[in-house]
Amino acid sequence: MALPPIASNDPIVAWVWVGITSIYMAPMAEKIEAANQLASLAKDNDRNKQIIVEEGGVPPFLKLIKEKDSPEAQIAAAVALFYLCNDGDRVRAISAESTAGVQTIVKVLADSPMRVQIWVARLVAVMAENDSGAQDYFARENVIRPLVTLLSFETFSDDQFGGQMGKQSIHSLVQMNKEMEKVGETKTRSNNKEKDRDNGGGGSKGGGTRKEREKESWEVKQKLKMSCAEALWMLAKGSVSNSKRITETKGLLCLAKLVEIGEPELQFNCVMTIKEITFAAESNADLRRAAFKANSPAAKAVVDQLLRVIKGSSSPKLLVAALQSMGSLARTFPARETRVIGPLVNHLNNRSQEVAAEAAIALAKFTCEENFLCEAHSKTMIEFNAIPALMKLLRGSERAQLRALILLCYLAVNAGNHEALEPARVLTALEGVDRMVLAQYPELRELVAKAVYHINLYHRGPHSQRLTFVI
Repeated sequence: MALPPIASNDPIVAWVWVGITSIYMAPMAEKIEAANQLASLAKDNDRNKQIIVEEGGVPPFLKLIKEKDSPEAQIAAAVALFYLCNDGDRVRAISAESTAGVQTIVKVLADSPMRVQIWVARLVAVMAENDSGAQDYFARENVIRPLVTLLSFETFSDDQFGGQMGKQSIHSLVQMNKEMEKVGETKTRSNNKEKDRDNGGGGSKGGGTRKEREKESWEVKQKLKMSCAEALWMLAKGSVSNSKRITETKGLLCLAKLVEIGEPELQFNCVMTIKEITFAAESNADLRRAAFKANSPAAKAVVDQLLRVIKGSSSPKLLVAALQSMGSLARTFPARETRVIGPLVNHLNNRSQEVAAEAAIALAKFTCEENFLCEAHSKTMIEFNAIPALMKLLRGSERAQLRALILLCYLAVNAGNHEALEPARVLTALEGVDRMVLAQYPELRELVAKAVYHINLYHRGPHSQRLTFVI
């Protein structure tokens, strides 16, 4: 039988047709091979991805991923779907396969061996990253709960139940784990009974009982945690509702603990998830009050671990994320909570201009007029020697100069009578701001003028030569 002209002219189309047909009709071993071949095609380029979607490749992958008796088949299907999802339209093609597409993915995530769950969590992450609609679909199917449960597996030891992190919060995480184990064990028994009826014996190869999970290698467990943390990161990104859901599952406690004990990649994914949640809290007062109130064990654990990263990490990427998170939480700290200010001020002297600029941005959120405690925080910063560091930063990169100037203005406005301002020649620096700067950033004109006025109000007298700089 001759191939249709389109398949003759484009062998990729013919290959895709054969692969899709095999997944529908061939024996299991051939289904797996076909899915792997299509995944390899999808990995090559976007054109191949589009052909697979347009020729109906998504439904057979979603069917194959449900094959509990073959983890290899589930992994092959998850990998193929993963490589299709670097584009929002293709993600929507998967989630639009009725809502059953997302439901299927969540169900497989909650009730599969760890090796399968790794790729399914990665699939959730890439879908959420490339389509905000997928974020909502997954949230409606309650994907956050199994992700947090998997992330918390073997994270907390028994002796922590009486510790500082909060007995009730850790207990809720353990309860979630137990509930998930019961579901896995129930489904495994059900599958075994079905197989006994159909085949006269045998057992399910899938399932998620605790004993099966405990037998997995350390490397597999770590990969699963990294994948789950990345999925939570992408689900929280730009989403107040998903960030709220994560905090309601006690996910913050788990994330904080993994920042403390996790390997570098896992630690980074957890810090990035925290960053997205704190971003959401910064813009949403209800979330901020609910998740980051002063007496919350989860909030304390998060702040403690962010401070640990800020004080001890040498990774610019990790430092930037931690500094951004701390800045987003600026309105949650009381005036007496000075322990967070010092480490931030120290990073104004960081050799990385990017890190120094982020430290200035974070500190500005403590000192801007939107922060009710801006005056108290400003005085604390000056006492931690922020002024000399900022004067030095004014000679840094363009971005660092701008951020240093803004923070310097806030300090002058809020603490213009402080004696540290005069010997540091802050007035000279502000009066010497180049007109080109004010022309480029007109919103600075009023702020600089206000800062100069406040310093003049308390510090009169001759000034030395003006310090000019160009941004």
